[in-house]
Parts: sequence; structure tokens; C-alpha cells
Amino acid sequence: MKKAQLEQKEFLEQQIQWSKNQVAILDKIDSRLHEMRAIAEYARDHKLDKGEADRLNRQLNELKNEIYSLEEQMKSVFREQYII
Repeated sequence: MKKAQLEQKEFLEQQIQWSKNQVAILDKIDSRLHEMRAIAEYARDHKLDKGEADRLNRQLNELKNEIYSLEEQMKSVFREQYII
């Protein structure tokens, strides 16, 4: 293979790996969002005492923070991809 073809192949392989990394992060975000929805639906459908409501709110906040962290991972992967 010519040098230009090898460089193009390497570039495309990097793009595939970048895409796989992004999809993995998005899948994790999707999972957290489904968990949050399940908690919200449970809270909607049940009469909660203060302790249980507080516990569910803590769970929601933990999931929200995980999503923020995953979003930051996506941004850093994105920056790395386009800095090079």
C-alpha cells in the first residue's frame, strides 16, 4: 500500500474507534436515564414517606452526577479527536 493509503486507513480506523468509544459512553448515559425514569415513575405511583423520598432524591442526584461525568468524558474524547 502507498503511504497515503496507509495514512487514510489509519485515520479511518481511528475514526471507527472514536465512534465506538462515543457509543459506549452514550449507552451508559442512556442506562442512567432509564434508571432515573424508573425512579421518577415509582415516586409518581407510590405514596412516599420523607425518608424514602430523600433516598430516591439522593439516587437521582447520584445518577445525574454520573451523567455529567460521562458527558465530560465525551467532551474530552471529542477534544482529543480534533486536537491531533
